[in-house]
Amino acid sequence: MSSWKNRFWAIGRSRWFLAGVGLILGALIILAIRFINYQPEEEVHYHANFAVYVNGQQEKFTSPSYYEETSESACSLQEHVESPLERAHMHGNVSDVVHVEDHLVTWGHFFQNLGWAVDSLHLKTRDQVLPTDQVNKMAFVLNGKQVDEINSMVVGGEDRLLVDFGSSDQTDLDKRFQSIASTAGKYNTTPDSASCGSGHDEPTFSDRLKNLF
Repeated sequence: MSSWKNRFWAIGRSRWFLAGVGLILGALIILAIRFINYQPEEEVHYHANFAVYVNGQQEKFTSPSYYEETSESACSLQEHVESPLERAHMHGNVSDVVHVEDHLVTWGHFFQNLGWAVDSLHLKTRDQVLPTDQVNKMAFVLNGKQVDEINSMVVGGEDRLLVDFGSSDQTDLDKRFQSIASTAGKYNTTPDSASCGSGHDEPTFSDRLKNLF
């Protein structure tokens, strides 16, 4: 009787042993596949064009403080943390191109980063607040279509936006919108040395190990 019990336990132990070995091998195979196939997440970096007119005059954003320049040393940091300014900004003294480097960035975020606020009731710059009245109105033209507000709208790749404050009529708005640059597509396909979001290097051995689990 005892011999049958011994055989039974021996068979049971061997089955559990084989099952355990199978689980370990399966896990190792899955980890090996993840290690080999790992690719870092593609970084967001795209562009849009815009223009702002105040009482018929185009805002040129001449102050250097409007432009966010990223140094090579900052980009080389292993853990790069994006600030609100880095999510949407201008650089290179190009005053009609928005650089977007994160998901779900709105036009409201962008103007807030400039120190401005725009809505249907007023235009706030760094120097003054201009309320709307019976004569002066706020107008927003996005991709050729007039819209009521832009603050909650996500900036799209190759968007073209006109922000206009004043007594402009429809002819003025149409003319100003048509004059907005269409250079975002060119920037989308051109490496941007001033940005940390212009691409990614091949993953290192250490990167692959960190992302196994």
